[in-house]
Amino acid sequence: MPARRPTAICTATIAAAVMAASPLWGCDARQRTGAATDPRPAHTVLASNALVVGVVDGDTIDAVVDGRRERIRLIGIDTPETLKPDTPVECYGPEASARTEALLPASTPIRLERDIEPRDAFGRLLAYVYRATDGLFVNLHLVAGGFARPLPFEPNTAHADTLAGAAASARSQSLGLWAACSG
Repeated sequence: MPARRPTAICTATIAAAVMAASPLWGCDARQRTGAATDPRPAHTVLASNALVVGVVDGDTIDAVVDGRRERIRLIGIDTPETLKPDTPVECYGPEASARTEALLPASTPIRLERDIEPRDAFGRLLAYVYRATDGLFVNLHLVAGGFARPLPFEPNTAHADTLAGAAASARSQSLGLWAACSG
C-alpha cells in the first residue's frame, strides 16, 4: 500500500475523525506546531506484512514480523495490568485485554510503525499498530474507548498529543476505565 503524504496542517476535521477512532495517517504533533527541525522519523514503517499470533495483554501482542516471532509493545499507551508478577489484576485490565483480543485476533494482518527507539528494556519491539485491512490505529482506538491511558515515554512521543486528546475525550464521557476505576 503506498504511503500517504503527510498534510502540512492538521485541521479540526482530522482531529474530530481521530476522536471517532478513524485512522490517523501522517499527521503528528510536529506538523501541527510547524517544527521542521525535529529529527524524528516520519512514522517509519517497521513492517507492512506482519500477522498477529496472539494477545499477551491490553498493550502487548505477539506477531510474526518478516518471518520472525516478535513481542510487540504498543507505544504511547498503558492498559491496566493483568499479568505483572507479584501484582494483582488491576481495575479494567481484563476488559482492556479482551478489547485488544477483539481488535487483533490471531492471523490479523497488521502494519507496524516505529518512533525513535525500536525496543524497550525488555527487548520488546515498540510500535504503533494499525490493522492492515482497514487502517484502524489500534493504540488510539484503545485510548479513545477508555481501555488505555496515554503513556508518553520520551523519546517515543510522535502521537502523544493525539493520544492525550483521545483520553481527555474518553474521560469526559466516562468511558471504560474512567467510569469503572476510581482515580
